[in-house]
Amino acid sequence: MNYGSILSARVQKMKPSGIRRFFDLAATMDNVISLGVGEPDFSTPWSIRKEAIEVLERRKIVYTANAGMIQLRAAITAYLEKTIHTSYDPEHEIVVTVGGSEAIDIAIRGLVDPGDEVLVVEPSFVCYAPIVEMASGIPVPIETKAENRFRLTADELRAKITPKTKLLVLPYPNNPTGAIMEREDLEAIAEVLRGTDIMVLSDEIYSEMTYGKKHFSIVELEGMRERTILVNGFSKAFAMTGWRLGYLCAPEPVVKELVKIHQYVIMSSPTVSQYAAIEALANCEEDVKRMVREYNLRRRYLVEAFNRIGMTCFNPEGAFYVFPSIQCTGMTSEAFCEKLLEEELVAVVPGNAFGDSGEGFVRVSYAYSLRHLMEAVERISHFLERHGGKA
Repeated sequence: MNYGSILSARVQKMKPSGIRRFFDLAATMDNVISLGVGEPDFSTPWSIRKEAIEVLERRKIVYTANAGMIQLRAAITAYLEKTIHTSYDPEHEIVVTVGGSEAIDIAIRGLVDPGDEVLVVEPSFVCYAPIVEMASGIPVPIETKAENRFRLTADELRAKITPKTKLLVLPYPNNPTGAIMEREDLEAIAEVLRGTDIMVLSDEIYSEMTYGKKHFSIVELEGMRERTILVNGFSKAFAMTGWRLGYLCAPEPVVKELVKIHQYVIMSSPTVSQYAAIEALANCEEDVKRMVREYNLRRRYLVEAFNRIGMTCFNPEGAFYVFPSIQCTGMTSEAFCEKLLEEELVAVVPGNAFGDSGEGFVRVSYAYSLRHLMEAVERISHFLERHGGKA
């Protein structure tokens, strides 16, 4: 069989995830400290696990409504009213998905026709541009800058808009940089978008993970709810990565179309996970706060440590990543990561895995214990002694 002629040319041209490459390589080596994957090192809170156990023991596990259990959609509505002061109709404006990733996928596929342009803020998570390409759209990167703390500016947005622009992907708090957008930043973005038909995909999966400043959503601004698809989920804030549960919220005419894709591809999200998510939203606020306090300690430690050893690092205010510069070594991001893994057995992710504007940086996750982070910094310091920096 000539699989090269059988498989989709579009898919064959896609690059594998730069995150997984280094994670998989590290998995083949002994004594590696891997700081590459954005997965909480905390266990899912006990009350969530307990609820899932009881559901398995006492209930018949069957398909739910395509859009998700109405009890969960109502709980999501109450949660968003409390956290971002915005209400969604649980019957018609919310879809429960298999992780935030599916929500992103169906949002993009539901909006993008061949030739449509999608503005993707970079550096950002690796999935957006490939999904746009699979929908036959054209991803258009907007490169944010370290001197702006990796926040999107109105001028950067305005410069990229064309008559073909259909959608803006706005991923804040940001993976990989840890950047956030404050109210005044988003007001400037909203002003550019008003008077256009451009939609916004606001990926807010890290919304609970901010440090010193409360998360502000673009849907809170006048006129933005009706042009925004809000994506969130349970993986990060509630340490529920393997439970695979997310959701999207949007105006009813949008959800009516997006749920069609969800129906045909997924049917419904995992039933046990949905029951568990109801418990998470109802009773786990203190668990989330406890985890965020611990992340904050790790964040402060890493920022100080990297700046001390010569890897200039701005102070991230969201998510659980730092994005230090490795320009002191003169290496490319990939060369740095390869040599660091080979010589010191520390795995981090090259910044260019998140877009060309990430070149010269690496992503370091602090979803790991302080003990592991301290050992990793010591090894990186030894590495810099040989290859540059102030170590």
